[in-house]
Amino acid sequence: MAYSHQLLSPCLNSLTKEEEESHRRTYQNLTQLVSTFPRVEADDPRNLYRHRDGWYAPIHMIVGAMVAQQHFKARPSDLILASYPKSGTTWLKALLFATVHRKSNANSSTPHPLETNSPHQCVLFLESKVYTNDRIPNLDLLPSPRLFATHVPFGSLPESIPGSNCKIIYIGREPKDNIISWWHFINKLRAEANTEPSPLEDTVELFCNGVRSLGSLWDHVLGYWKEHLQRPHQVLFLTYERLSKDPRGNLKRLADFIGCPFSADEDKGGVLDEILNLCEFKNLKSLAVNNSGTAQIGELAIQNSVFFRRGEVKDWVNHLTPEMARRIDEITENKFGDQAGLTF
Repeated sequence: MAYSHQLLSPCLNSLTKEEEESHRRTYQNLTQLVSTFPRVEADDPRNLYRHRDGWYAPIHMIVGAMVAQQHFKARPSDLILASYPKSGTTWLKALLFATVHRKSNANSSTPHPLETNSPHQCVLFLESKVYTNDRIPNLDLLPSPRLFATHVPFGSLPESIPGSNCKIIYIGREPKDNIISWWHFINKLRAEANTEPSPLEDTVELFCNGVRSLGSLWDHVLGYWKEHLQRPHQVLFLTYERLSKDPRGNLKRLADFIGCPFSADEDKGGVLDEILNLCEFKNLKSLAVNNSGTAQIGELAIQNSVFFRRGEVKDWVNHLTPEMARRIDEITENKFGDQAGLTF
């Protein structure tokens, strides 16, 4: 049984028929509303709609985000992993899950959940895994700490998240590497949808204009960066590059931030190394579940292996032309230039 099914089944089985019918109507009404939003063409094979807050996404994701806005009630103990797509989400999900649950899995004779489940089954996206398929689970039944993820910009989060003082862990990635990771990913989706691959120059053009699922990378990053500056006790800002350069130091920083610091005995006993080895990119990529399983993304079921390509920093040099790189760097400088400390 998938870990996600274990988590959500009790939360769904407790619902009455009347509640299920009410939830179905909620989705039906919001789907009808979102279908009236402006629709745009992009490299994503799924139709993108412009959310009224200004970002773009497939209809199921916008509906899921709107249902979450209405129904998700955050607890102060919740941990929310936030990211722009293709910024290191899968790796950080694994690290967060393994860190939080390290004591419950210590000395266990059964396989670790991350050895039999994709990280995306262990830390569920609110807008595309929790609030989807006409369901509004009773999340009050889940024990604390609850772990969730989101790709939604800060300004579109459920109000209860910033209002509850729960912890938000954000990960950003250098824009040029992000676009290359997205280009490979989206062409996998296009292949699943029997659509021709998107030329790199088209994907870069859309990216620079902010026409991509979840909108502008620069605006997305800035939204969470500014919240990190204003409330560093609530919003931790990580980057894929720093996590790659110093995974041990950043794992300690993550554990301290979420209130689960590693003890001296754990450090000496190799607990950190066990987590880092379990969640190491090559190890996760080698696991059977991440080679043969599938993930449902809207109407598309794609292989889990799509989430594990190379994971390398500065892979963009193998793909982008100098002009493409220069254009992206200019936008980055214009957007981030006056934000001291915001670097990759």
